[in-house]
Amino acid sequence: MKFLDEYRDYAAVQRMAEEIRRVTTRPWTLMEVCGGQTYTIVKTGLQELLSEQITLVHGPGCPVCVTPIAMIDRAVATAMLPKVILCSFGDMLRVPGSAQSLLDVKALGANVRIVYSPLDALQLARSNPDREVVFFAVGFETTAPANAMAVWQAAREGLSNFSMLVSHVLVPPAMEAVLASPSSRVQAFLAAGHACMVTGYEEYLAISARYRVPIVVTGFEPLDLLQGVLMIVQQLEEGRFEVENQYTRAVRREGNSAAQKRVNEVFEVTDRAWRGIGEIPSSGLRFRKEFASFDAELRFGIVLDDAEESSECIAGLVLQGLQRPYDCPAFGRRCTPDSPLGAPMVSSEGACAAYFHFGRRKEDDESLVSLAAAS
Repeated sequence: MKFLDEYRDYAAVQRMAEEIRRVTTRPWTLMEVCGGQTYTIVKTGLQELLSEQITLVHGPGCPVCVTPIAMIDRAVATAMLPKVILCSFGDMLRVPGSAQSLLDVKALGANVRIVYSPLDALQLARSNPDREVVFFAVGFETTAPANAMAVWQAAREGLSNFSMLVSHVLVPPAMEAVLASPSSRVQAFLAAGHACMVTGYEEYLAISARYRVPIVVTGFEPLDLLQGVLMIVQQLEEGRFEVENQYTRAVRREGNSAAQKRVNEVFEVTDRAWRGIGEIPSSGLRFRKEFASFDAELRFGIVLDDAEESSECIAGLVLQGLQRPYDCPAFGRRCTPDSPLGAPMVSSEGACAAYFHFGRRKEDDESLVSLAAAS
C-alpha cells in the first residue's frame, strides 16, 4: 500500500478484525505504548471491532502526560524570570503544575511562546540577543534528535543566550517498569513505530526474552494497529514471544544511526521521574558535561520542593494500564479538557482526552465504530 486512505479502508479493517477474531481462543491483554496509537484506537473505535477476548490498555507513551509536575513548576519559575523567553510546544502550556500552568503565567505577563520546533527557539535566540531563550524540551526518543541538533547548532554558532530545560524520557525502561509491577496484566506490547524509527528495535529483544512477552513495532493507522494486534495474538496463541516489525515501511532494525549519533553526542542516559509513576532507573536523558552550559536548570539555578499531584487524579494508574479514564470519579466532571486535573486530559495523545472527545461507553451505544469519521 502507498496511500494513507488504504490504511483506513473500512472493508480491509473489517477483514483484519475478523481474522483476529478467528485466531483468538482465549483472553489476552495488550498495551499500546504510544499516545498517538491510543488516539487512533479510541477515535476509530478499534477496541469495539475486536473480539471481546482482546483487551487493549493504554501505556505511558504521551510525552506531555509523563513530564513530572516538578518540571512544569521549574518551567513556570523560569518563565517568570526577567528577560527570559520560555518556548515549548502548545500542549505543554496547558499542563497544570502544582499551582500554575505556563498559560497562567503567560496571562500574567511572562514571555511564553509556542514553537513548532526547537529550531524555532534557536531562531528566537538569534533574533533576541538581549534575552535568554529557554526551550522546554520534553518527549521520547522521537523528539530527542531535533533537540540535540538545536543544541549542537547553538554550540557551533557560539550562541550564549540559548538553553534547554530538559525532561526527555525513554520508552524501553518504562515498558520494563510496567511489566515489573506486581499489578501488571500486560501480556504483550504494541511498540511505538516513530520511536523505533530513531532507535530501531534491537533493545526490545532483551525485554521480550526476559519477560516472555511478544512486542510488535506498530504504526499509527487503523490497519497498522489491527495488523499489529493480529501479529501479537498469533504469537500468544502459539506460545511465542518475539519482537516483530509491522511498521516496515518506516522502521529498520538498527534505526537511524545519524540521529542516534547526534543524541549521544549531546545527551547521556540518567534516572528520570515520570509524572504519576515515579522514578524509573535509566529512563531519561540529560546533558553531557560538554554541553552543560546549555542546561537551563544549571544556568538559572532554580530549586523547588517536590510538588504533589491532585489527590483526585488517577493518571498514574491510567498510564500504567491499571485503570481506564472512565474509572476516575473526576472524569468528565471535575476533570475536563477545559479544566484538567492531570496531564492526560490535556494533550491530544492523552488517554483521558481521547476518551473525553471520542470514547463512548458500551452501554450507551452498541454501534461504536466511527472509522468513517476518521477517514
